Amino acid sequence: MKAIVQDVYGPPDVLELRDIDKPVAGDDDVLIRVRAAGVDPSVWHLMTGLPYPIRIMGFGLRRPKLRVRGWDVAGSVEAVGRNVTRFKPGDEVFGTCEGSFAEYACTREDRLAAKPAGATVEQAAAVPISAFTALYSLREVGRLQPGQKVLVIGAGGGVGTYAVQLAKAVFAAEVTGVCSTGKTELVRSLGADHVIDYTRDDFAAAGRRYDLILDTAGNRPLSHLRRALTPRGTLVIVGGEGGGRWLGGLHRALGALALSPFIGQNLHAPFLKEPEADALQALAEFMEAGRITPVIDRTYPLGEAADAVRHWEMGHARGKIVLTV
Repeated sequence: MKAIVQDVYGPPDVLELRDIDKPVAGDDDVLIRVRAAGVDPSVWHLMTGLPYPIRIMGFGLRRPKLRVRGWDVAGSVEAVGRNVTRFKPGDEVFGTCEGSFAEYACTREDRLAAKPAGATVEQAAAVPISAFTALYSLREVGRLQPGQKVLVIGAGGGVGTYAVQLAKAVFAAEVTGVCSTGKTELVRSLGADHVIDYTRDDFAAAGRRYDLILDTAGNRPLSHLRRALTPRGTLVIVGGEGGGRWLGGLHRALGALALSPFIGQNLHAPFLKEPEADALQALAEFMEAGRITPVIDRTYPLGEAADAVRHWEMGHARGKIVLTV
C-alpha cells in the first residue's frame, strides 16, 4: 500500500510517499480503508521531533518510532478483529489512529465512531483531534457555563473554529474571537458575538474581562493573558509558539501550572488525551444537528503531504487542512 513515511526527523522534505506492507488487524483492532486524514499540530511535532521532550516520551530519541504520520482519519472498515463488536466491514467511520497518512491503517474500536450522517469524508477527517480539543477544553477544563464570556485566541484555526461554534451553539456563551484580519468574517460567520483583529486591537485593552480564555496558539505572556481574565476567571492553554527547541510552547504551560496555586485565577495547560468513542459520538451528533461545521482551508492528495504540512507551518490556514486518499 501507499503511505507517507519518514525515517529521520526534519522538515517536510523527510516525508516520502512509499510502498509499505498493509497492516493486519489484531484481535481488538479495526482495519480502515483510509479516505481522508486531517493535518494537525501533532504531525509537525512528530515530523520534526520538536520540542525535544517528545522524543523522551517514547516517540524515538534519534529517529521516529512511528514511521507513518497522521492521527485524524475517516474511511470505511476493511476488516475487524475477532473481539470487535461495534463495527463490521463496509461501515463508514471516523476517529484517530497511528499512521493515517496511508491507504490503510489500524486502530482500536474505542477510537472510532460512525461517520456523521451527511458529512463528507473530508469533513469527518477534520473533526476528531481539533474538535475534541475544543470540546474538552471548554467543558472539562474550562467548565464553561451559559452566559459566561469566553475569549478564543486563534479563533480562525483548526481548534479555534470549533471552539467558537461549540461555545456559542452548545454552551450558549458570549463569544469573542481573536484572529488576523483575513479571518474576521469567517469567525463572525461561525457565531462569534464579537471579533477582535489582533493586528489592530488588544483584547486586554479598555478593561475587557472574560470568564474563560482559550488560547489555542500564540506566544503572549501569561501576564498579558491574565489582564483579560476576571479575578476568578480560567485560562486554558492548548497551543503555543516560541520557547526554543527544548520547550517549544511548553514554557508558558509550565509557567501557568506553577503560578496557578498562588492566585485566584485558574490557569490550566491540560495534557490532552485522544478522543474516545463517546466523545466522537457527541461530536457527530453536534454535526448532524448543525451545531458545528468543519472549516476546511484546502485539501491535498496523499502524495502531496509534504506540501500540506508546509502550508500548515505558515500559520495562515483557515480551519483545517485535509489529505485525501
